[in-house]
Amino acid sequence: MSRTDGPSRLLNRVAVVTGGMSGLGAASAARLSSDGVRVLTLDLAPGADFRVDVSDSAAVAAAAAAIGPIDILVNSAGIIGPNKPLWQISDAEWAETFAVNVVGTFTLCRAFVPGMRERGWGRIVNFASIAGNDGNPNLSAYSATKAAVIALTKSLGKELATSGVLVNAIAPAVIETPMNEKTSPEVLAYITSLIPMKRVGRADEVAELVAWLASDRLSFSTGAVYDISGGRATY
Repeated sequence: MSRTDGPSRLLNRVAVVTGGMSGLGAASAARLSSDGVRVLTLDLAPGADFRVDVSDSAAVAAAAAAIGPIDILVNSAGIIGPNKPLWQISDAEWAETFAVNVVGTFTLCRAFVPGMRERGWGRIVNFASIAGNDGNPNLSAYSATKAAVIALTKSLGKELATSGVLVNAIAPAVIETPMNEKTSPEVLAYITSLIPMKRVGRADEVAELVAWLASDRLSFSTGAVYDISGGRATY
């Protein structure tokens, strides 16, 4: 069975991908589209279907009302936050990182979960990071937000476990994306050195995992965290 003849096309499913104009979001959107899913992108970047700041709960609610029911939610929008020791981080830098990475994930889930529950089917994929498990030095704000996304995913997965709505997270190691271009070279070199495969990942490799987690092929997993780390994950 080809991608375009799969169950997603037959059921005419609709997905929302946040951060869908670049990096992992763009790769996820393209991969889902290849399965016949109708993809709507939420991003602040030009060209997005909906120009939305995911940290703005009112804007998210308005976008969700305009979009209507969806089947798949991919929470990819995120920022790397400050690259510095914890004691040098300002209140504003800490708050902004949490606003985008955690509040954004929360508000999108809150907006679209009720409709999924009503229809008895849904797939939510939240982007966490291996930093949420390991903690990366000089990225304490980012690491803390991704730990929060992992905990949110586990809680929501349990809450929806018998509803037909499955919620899982992906925890990548370093992936070649525009967001990581903003990571300081020293930090990037260090976290890349931790990967046994001795290379960074590609966005299309992660998108393959997204496609599975967003499909009917996923049936007995919820509240789980899927590492895609080139062997870095050892826990």
